[in-house]
Amino acid sequence: MIDIRPVLQIVGALLCLLAAAMWMPAILDFRDGHDEWRVFATSSGLTLFFGLALVLGTQTAIKRRSVRQTYLAATFGWVVPGLFAALPLVYGPLQLDFTDAAFEAIAGLTTTNATVIRGLDALPRGLLLWRALLGWIGGIGVIAMAVAVLPELAVGGMQMFRLEMPGPAERATSRGRKIALSILAGYAGATALLSIALWLAGMSGFEALVHAMGTISTSGASTSDASIGHFDSAAITILATFGMILGGMPFLLFFHLIRGNRKAVFQDGQLRWYFALLSLGTMGVTLWLVGSRGLAPLDALRHGALTVVSVMTGTGAFTLEYGTWGGMPAAILFFLAFVGGCAGSTSGGIKVFRFQFLFADALMQMRRLLRPHAVLIASFNRRSIPEEVLGSVMGFLFVYALSFAMLAMSLAFLGLDFVTSVSGAASALANLGPGLGPEIGPGGSYAGLPDLAKWLLAMGMIAGRLELFTVLVLFVPAFWRQ
Repeated sequence: MIDIRPVLQIVGALLCLLAAAMWMPAILDFRDGHDEWRVFATSSGLTLFFGLALVLGTQTAIKRRSVRQTYLAATFGWVVPGLFAALPLVYGPLQLDFTDAAFEAIAGLTTTNATVIRGLDALPRGLLLWRALLGWIGGIGVIAMAVAVLPELAVGGMQMFRLEMPGPAERATSRGRKIALSILAGYAGATALLSIALWLAGMSGFEALVHAMGTISTSGASTSDASIGHFDSAAITILATFGMILGGMPFLLFFHLIRGNRKAVFQDGQLRWYFALLSLGTMGVTLWLVGSRGLAPLDALRHGALTVVSVMTGTGAFTLEYGTWGGMPAAILFFLAFVGGCAGSTSGGIKVFRFQFLFADALMQMRRLLRPHAVLIASFNRRSIPEEVLGSVMGFLFVYALSFAMLAMSLAFLGLDFVTSVSGAASALANLGPGLGPEIGPGGSYAGLPDLAKWLLAMGMIAGRLELFTVLVLFVPAFWRQ
């Protein structure tokens, strides 16, 4: 029997942190003279009550969690806070039903820019800040998962990013703490610097803060239904593009930069692939905008770069509504949405490094055809890739494709059209948000979808954010047998 007390303690601690975060929009609404602050205060008290009850009621002397407990904590650490984060959306001025509120909250925490809300421009500032906060907090959770949890669980090749900390336990703990503080400082510092830059570029202070949170966390939080396009500013578009690029990079790089190890940054093969794919995608979309839409080259480059970066990093921000584009740009964006950003970033998708592994393995197989007796080993960042890691990546890609197919077919079974079903499934698993078509495309809303479709998509967001296996393993009967 699995001892769930450590799991409940972690969930309780996360609820306490969520309750504390609810006071930020509460204070803002109180300052604005909006009664919504009472809803946030009440929701905070309720969340704190349950959080403390779980923490204090499940005291245990166990210091080291088992693998099963880690899987449970990772999954329920996203699901339960997502349900409590929905409380201000249910009882506030929006009066959303629980399905819509839970969908919105889970989309926020998984940094998926999917929404059921129309009319962001008219919402109280407290609610806008809450949506941005959920994405920003979720971004921290994503990085923590990628750095500390998924490598230890060996999910889909992530074991290649396991942090080696030789020496006594005290030294390993101290180094782990330094890494965590460096990443958190880099994450918060990048958000602060970007918000200042956006403010200087023409946004109000509040708009700059919300959009900085939305770009660095790749949650795409905005103060307007028109997203970045609302401001019609070249400077803001460029800054937002830069922020999303940063959000798609490994945040562990901040630790190396703080230590002065710039070589580790410039020699990272994953970063080179990341920028190469962004550049090729931007080039293709830019040329299409010039040739088919008649945009001036610089305008096409600006809009094309933001669109490509937004889709690949799973941010979902936009200046042009690309949901109705067809042909080449739609194919480019659809592919890049699956690719995603780098491992250890806040972005979603399959991740760049897995495509590097596949490419390295394919090259090795071709060379083996020419030299059957040669000993050839695939490598990544000058490190050999073990066979079990390549097998893990192949298994992950198969499960990802199967999950996408099953989710898309389930949505189609509920009556959604082909484009909405396929793009919605891809968007949920890649934690992107906007799909294709007039209904769920950029500037659209998921409000018109059936409730069951929203729950399926919310499950897809969580599964995609937790790299699939972390969630799917809970449905294996052997998991629950000691």
